[in-house]
Amino acid sequence: MQSRYTTLTVTAGLFMLLFLAGSLQFDGFGSTRVFANLFSDNAFLAITAIGMTFVIISGGIDLSVGSVIALTGVACGLLIGQYGLHPLQVFPIVLIGGALFGAGMGALIHYYKLQPFIVTLAGMFLARGLATTLSEESVPIDHPFYDAVADFGIQLPGNAWVGASTLILLAVLVAAIVLAHFSRLGGYIYALGGNAQSAQLMGVPVARTTIAIYAISGFLSALGGIVYSFYTFSGYSLAAVGTELDAIAAVVIGGTLLTGGSGYVVGTLIGVLIMGVIQTYISFDGTLNSWWTKIVIGLLLFAFIALQKLLTGKRLLSANGTREFSHA
Repeated sequence: MQSRYTTLTVTAGLFMLLFLAGSLQFDGFGSTRVFANLFSDNAFLAITAIGMTFVIISGGIDLSVGSVIALTGVACGLLIGQYGLHPLQVFPIVLIGGALFGAGMGALIHYYKLQPFIVTLAGMFLARGLATTLSEESVPIDHPFYDAVADFGIQLPGNAWVGASTLILLAVLVAAIVLAHFSRLGGYIYALGGNAQSAQLMGVPVARTTIAIYAISGFLSALGGIVYSFYTFSGYSLAAVGTELDAIAAVVIGGTLLTGGSGYVVGTLIGVLIMGVIQTYISFDGTLNSWWTKIVIGLLLFAFIALQKLLTGKRLLSANGTREFSHA
């Protein structure tokens, strides 16, 4: 097995191990219903984390995603509830707005040579502030379209339900795989994360690629906000606080290198499912505090960062050895 697939293999193996452990310990844990719920309950986080995957592969970071989710929810609530627009009219507005918001941050990062951490931190405060300015209270969304979305889905054996949110997630996953591995932009993203200077020398359009990366992240964050509103039937300015950290954790657990240049969107999805399995285990147990979820995720992060460091060190040693042999 090539070392670049090692973290992905470890992530998949860990998910199967955790799910198997819960299935052996609790009745009903291994049912198709629980498995399907892992997707539906975490669909908005997985969609957001897929966008974060592209950002981290490119060597960047995006701290604004949770605030964009909240801003999207509030905007949907106001436009649908107070201004009477149909959701299908509102969704393109907020999706384009999210993409433009991300593209603006990407432009600042590239043209002004600013650190992504600082720019997206400012974006986080800006989006959260805009959401709070629009409404400090929770804005209910009462529309027949939302009721239809809640009722739409596919019934599977074992009383499992694949709802609209899961179907949207799967569609995003397929599109992300095609973008990452079968498009020129995907190659540019990996090249940019591997070495930005070398990528520029090879003819990679760095400006256009950087702006596109953060536009994708903003677009998927807004889409995650729409999916999140399907759960809550409301928009709230304090929603999704800390989601950016959960998204980053899912990406790292999924095997994407924090230094950029290597990673898989499938791994990110598995990382989200691992976090969901941990939460489900705690719910089935009933005696553990919910904060154990954060503790276990923290330990997993340390473990995967250490694994990444080990694999990166082996690659460097291998590359140095090959270089010395070629000189000899």
